Amino acid sequence: MRRTALAALCLAAVATAGLTGCAGEDRTNSTSSDSAGQSTAEDRKNSRKPREEPFAGLTGSEIVDRAREATTGAPSLRMKGDVPDEEGGGTLRLDMALNKQGECAGTLGKDGEGEAELIKTGDTLYMKYDEAFLRAQSEGGPEAEVDAAVALLAGKWTKMSLKSADAEEMAGFCDLDQVLGDLQDGRSEATRGKTTTVDGTPAITLEEREGEDRFTLYVATEGEPYLLRVDSTSAADPGSLTFTDYGEPVPVREPTGHVLDLDSLG
Repeated sequence: MRRTALAALCLAAVATAGLTGCAGEDRTNSTSSDSAGQSTAEDRKNSRKPREEPFAGLTGSEIVDRAREATTGAPSLRMKGDVPDEEGGGTLRLDMALNKQGECAGTLGKDGEGEAELIKTGDTLYMKYDEAFLRAQSEGGPEAEVDAAVALLAGKWTKMSLKSADAEEMAGFCDLDQVLGDLQDGRSEATRGKTTTVDGTPAITLEEREGEDRFTLYVATEGEPYLLRVDSTSAADPGSLTFTDYGEPVPVREPTGHVLDLDSLG
């Protein structure tokens, strides 16, 4: 997914509020009755007041700028969804919590090709692969070698130093600045959409087009204007990513029990 395409379709829900009336306990007491009548009238008057518009007076592009600044400035977040694999084709599935210290924890997978768990803390990368992942990565290799790799690694935690090229490449998923790097550049031509919610968080949608491609951006309207979700309906790059747990600690507990040291295996 092209992360620079911050955009939105008008997917929205309109928030509503109920009216509450006050009634005096003693209907024969004129003072209580008058007070109740005034309170009810005041409630009705207040209910007719227009709700404050989120990001009042700001254009879609200006809202995107605020979302970009807040999101890239966050110390940590969790990113979950499906994105195209631009190099190998197909769709990548990811659920990763990561921070600006380069720590991360989560899962990576590909449609029909299994999944791997990943933890990076300090200078060490821990990974655990399922059988489907190992066989997909070893496709085309000698059957005996593939079976041996599955027997050795499937379902077991491994570790390797970041000095190795493979570990360094995988650790790129843990670099929050790198992951959000494209958000820091470029100018958006997004237009404002309607208000909605994303997992219960009030948000505004923004809409952007790039040729035939359509993108949706959801930005929080309460608290920090964090990016909550990006949807792509592009034929070339379909996918969706959600962003949650801003500022939360990343669960980077080292695996317990036996951990296979891949560096020692060469």
